Amino acid sequence: MKKLVLIILVLLCSISAFAQDYKTHKVKQGETIEGIAKLYLVTPFDIYALNPDAKNKIGPNTVLIIPTSRVKNDPIQEPVKEITGFKKHKVKRKQTLYSISKDYNVPIEEIKKYNTYLYSENLRKGDRIKIPKYKTIVSQVSLNNTIKKYKVLPKEGKWRVAYKFGITVPELEALNPNLGEVLQPGQEVNVPNISNNEEKPVEENYNYYTVLKSEGYMALNRKLGVTQEELETLNPELKEGGLKLGMVLRVPQTAKTELVVKDLENTNLSNNLTNLSQKRIALMLPYRMHRVDVDSVQEAKKAIRKDALLSVSLDFHAGALMAIDSAKRLGISTYLKVFDTRNQPSEVSNILDANDFSEYDAVIGPLLPKNLDRVALELKRDNVPVLSPLTMPEKLYDNVFQTIPSSDLLEETIINFVKSDSLPKNIVVISDSKHKRISDKLKTEFPSAKQIFSRKNKKGEEAFFIYQTDIANVFANGKNVVFLETDNEGFASNVISMINGMSSVGKEIILMTTDKNNAFEGREISNYHLSNLKFHYPSPNKTTDISSSRNDFVRAYRRQYNVSPNRYAVRGFDLTLDLLLRLASGEDLYKASSSEIETEYVENKFRYSKKLFGGYYNEAVYIVKYDNLTIVEAKL
Repeated sequence: MKKLVLIILVLLCSISAFAQDYKTHKVKQGETIEGIAKLYLVTPFDIYALNPDAKNKIGPNTVLIIPTSRVKNDPIQEPVKEITGFKKHKVKRKQTLYSISKDYNVPIEEIKKYNTYLYSENLRKGDRIKIPKYKTIVSQVSLNNTIKKYKVLPKEGKWRVAYKFGITVPELEALNPNLGEVLQPGQEVNVPNISNNEEKPVEENYNYYTVLKSEGYMALNRKLGVTQEELETLNPELKEGGLKLGMVLRVPQTAKTELVVKDLENTNLSNNLTNLSQKRIALMLPYRMHRVDVDSVQEAKKAIRKDALLSVSLDFHAGALMAIDSAKRLGISTYLKVFDTRNQPSEVSNILDANDFSEYDAVIGPLLPKNLDRVALELKRDNVPVLSPLTMPEKLYDNVFQTIPSSDLLEETIINFVKSDSLPKNIVVISDSKHKRISDKLKTEFPSAKQIFSRKNKKGEEAFFIYQTDIANVFANGKNVVFLETDNEGFASNVISMINGMSSVGKEIILMTTDKNNAFEGREISNYHLSNLKFHYPSPNKTTDISSSRNDFVRAYRRQYNVSPNRYAVRGFDLTLDLLLRLASGEDLYKASSSEIETEYVENKFRYSKKLFGGYYNEAVYIVKYDNLTIVEAKL
């Protein structure tokens, strides 16, 4: 009897404790674990821990055990704006929604809200619009005290704040509907009201990755080189809750977090011009005009023909001027200051010492990496963006924009292009020993691929050829993809002519490479063979049909200079126009360079992503192919 009483007392104590630390919830039609977790300010992981069967299925009337939330319940005060009336405003010439919102300190969305026609029409001179007037009151209630205000620290972006407070980036954005693309130090944002000791620190000896839509463990393994087991070890919440869109994952420092390849719809920035203040741009190029006799036309022409840097600089400059003229027709005024770096570090230093760049919106150049590095480092303290126009910068400082995609990104793009084709195919990798790394990588990505290496001579040296017998039985009926990895023209010619002769009805051979270098452009290479093999390769730019008069830029360039633009002139136009449109569609270049924005112009496209501890790099890559002796963009 005494034992029974003791058991009853223990049970009563347990029930009492349970009642204090847990509650129950009866599931309603349409409810999800994630939604219920938000309702009670707990995580799905917490619910699954107490309700293991919920991992399989929950339905109406299912009773769940809900733990007590760890969220603090201290009352907080929050200022709330209350509309007291409206002020009438007549739009003046050159006024924009952006300038009006700044004048009245009212968000653009609030102006549109009370002038609904502005959602579909542009603001025009003479329009009479209503500007809301507010008074500020203090409220004690803020989402049932589930959130608190957090002041953003220097270098903190959305992902850092989301990770720190254990939420996804979309959840952070939902808590802050008017949150911009870039967080500013000192900016206050809404975050979950958890205790300070529950905030997760961002550790510098790890990388961090934000999960994209529909990404699973296999996709992350291919992209980051990290297994599901490794991810779950570093992020224990994955074992119960799984992957979610916008979730920030801690990953090893060796993970390839910057090689994220994704497709986006092109953004037409000219439809979203909100900042039409004059743009101040500096252009730094190695003209080396001190070496040119400008008094003699013949000597000047001769210098341009002989001096490659001068020729490239003048072509790029001409394209940039065309872009400035195009932007002007859209209402964007530009102040352009041109500097001759002379391709000398000492002259770059003189330019920096003699000029104040703190008020410039951006600097394009210098052309060569060492000089660009010097400029970027100097202007970093004023947070002035520096764009590397044609080369890869040596260091990607926070203020540097690498406008040319990296070779690693080119490799990833062509590999993903082949993987995205679901049709059956036989893959062959042919390379010389110098390119064994990429050959092995392709073998890893395509385990069934056949690897073939160039022959060696009797001394064991690379001979740069293969025999017909080496590839006699490697091609199957149907589709065959051949990756050729070399920078030797003779070896490229040997392989291309050989596999071209083996292509036949019922046995399609498509030639590809991860690096289209000069070996594929030499005199020994037949363009007819490349076209017959539908030669594919990744490229920072596509090739425009310059002979076509349908392209507005090409026609305008011909009228201006009596010659067709080359790729440097097109590059100057595309990059400069993109820069001006981005500056006119946001407060600055950083805020207008979200990874969700992809732009495309004559031959180039731009989608910038920020490195975790560094600047911005362009991750927009084309896959192009030879088709009937012309180069066109390849589509699946």
